[in-house]
Amino acid sequence: MKGATFGEVFAVREFRVLFGSFALLIGGDVIKMLALSVLVYARTGSPGLSAAAYMAGWLPFIFGGLFLLSLADRVSPRALMVVGELVRAVTCLLLAYAGLPVWAMLALVLVTGLFSPVFFAARAAMLPEVLPGDAYVLGRSVLNVASASAQIVGLAAGGAVLAFAGASGALAATAGLSVVAAVVLRAGLPFRPARGATGSGAVRETLRVNRRLLADGRVRGLLLAGWLPCVCLAGAEAMVVPYLGGQGQAGVVLAAAAAGMAAGEFAVGRFAAPELRERLSLPLAVLLGVPWVGFALGPGIAWAAVLAATATAGLSYQLGLQRRFVDAAPEEVRGQAFGLQSAGLMTGQAAGAALVGALGEVIGPGPAIAVAGGGGILVALALAGVLRPSPATQPAPR
Repeated sequence: MKGATFGEVFAVREFRVLFGSFALLIGGDVIKMLALSVLVYARTGSPGLSAAAYMAGWLPFIFGGLFLLSLADRVSPRALMVVGELVRAVTCLLLAYAGLPVWAMLALVLVTGLFSPVFFAARAAMLPEVLPGDAYVLGRSVLNVASASAQIVGLAAGGAVLAFAGASGALAATAGLSVVAAVVLRAGLPFRPARGATGSGAVRETLRVNRRLLADGRVRGLLLAGWLPCVCLAGAEAMVVPYLGGQGQAGVVLAAAAAGMAAGEFAVGRFAAPELRERLSLPLAVLLGVPWVGFALGPGIAWAAVLAATATAGLSYQLGLQRRFVDAAPEEVRGQAFGLQSAGLMTGQAAGAALVGALGEVIGPGPAIAVAGGGGILVALALAGVLRPSPATQPAPR
């Protein structure tokens, strides 16, 4: 199979729209959660509530993924994405100017966030329709690079906006970005009908299709291969701040981790042929865990940054799974399949951070990071049968 090029991917107008709106979404979300955390801390003086505010935007993925994902296949994807941006804009404006008590602010973020996995699923499921074949995998690579870059830019821009306009101004700026993204999506994407027919209630249908997807051995294996190595990665990254004992030094290491992810995604997506990309899934998944084991030796900030960047470059292992996942997921529930993939990843990362965090309380941050890395290696090897494609799943030559 001939590999796609970045030029071919960006030549597709619908992809350019999805790319631009996605970058606005990720950057805006980073600014929103940072501003909300600062606003809650300013009102309460509680570090715990401030941290809870920062995480509140991700927790609903667990419940939305369990009960609402069928909406991704029962509503037009363009409509879902536009509504998602408008909901985010209204939420930010209410947080900024409605004078809500802290409990109501957190409740608002949690309730409106229940539909976030549905909006993400609509975007993810539309991508293989816009970019067929290997262009889809390269498009995913580009979006992953954009995600890492937007997070770094969002944190920097969020800090600047907070210093200039305060938390309320930063939330208002995020609302503005969401409105711009909604206009871009509405004007730039053609109408596409829903994939699935309406039938039973959304909750019942979501539960039914989730059971169907998890009962399919091929889909279940690919889901686990996408989730479990990242659980160990999230646990290791969660210990970086206590390991270094300072937010500033930890920021350097976490920024290096984001840069490593972007570099790995770019290199594997751009320079590895489709067949090679799939064969690399196993060694890259192993790479995701190996460098973290080095934290058992107590490296300083420079070596810690190098190890973190090397490890996260292994996240590009997921590119070798993408084509197979599209082929395995039934087309009529593709939106829910991608939503389940995303919701499980978010849930697993939260669980990994909690588990390794608890371990760090007992044995210390450095050894806990090393254990997380060792766990990542064992998980990758246990999933070798899925990560290493069989000849039957290899792309057909053209």
